[in-house]
Amino acid sequence: MKVLLQRVSQASVEVAGKELGAIKSGLLVFLGVHKEDTEEICQKMLEKVLGYRMFSDNEGKMNLNVQQVSGELLIISQFTLVADTQKGLRPGFSSAGRPSESERLYELFITMAKNKGVVVRTGQFGADMRVSLINDGPVTFLLEI
Repeated sequence: MKVLLQRVSQASVEVAGKELGAIKSGLLVFLGVHKEDTEEICQKMLEKVLGYRMFSDNEGKMNLNVQQVSGELLIISQFTLVADTQKGLRPGFSSAGRPSESERLYELFITMAKNKGVVVRTGQFGADMRVSLINDGPVTFLLEI
C-alpha cells in the first residue's frame, strides 16, 4: 500500500463538475492499493497516516499529527501510485490490486478513519476526478507499507 500524503490548508474533489468532498486544514491522502495488500496492511497504513507528525508545534517543529491539530482528511483513490515506473516510458500496473479488492480496502480505510473520530471526506473510487488543493508548506510525504 502506498499513500501520498500532503499537508493542506484546503482541498476539494469533484466529479463531473459536482463537488464530492472538501476539507479545510488537514491531510490530502492519495491511496494506492497493491495486489498483495490486506486488511492488516490497511490498518497499519491508517495508523501511520494518523500518527505521522507533519504539523508544527508552538516551536515551529513538525511534532504534531493530524488528530492533535483537529485536522480533516480528504481520501482519494489513486491506483497510479502503485505503477511500476522503473523501465521505459510507460507505467506498468501489474502490481496494482484488482478493482473490487482495491475498492474494498479503500472503503475499509475510510471506515476505520471515521471510527477514529476524524472528519473524513472522499472522492469516488474509479472516477475521473478533479482535485484542488493548497499545499501547506509545501509538505508532502510518500508512505509505503
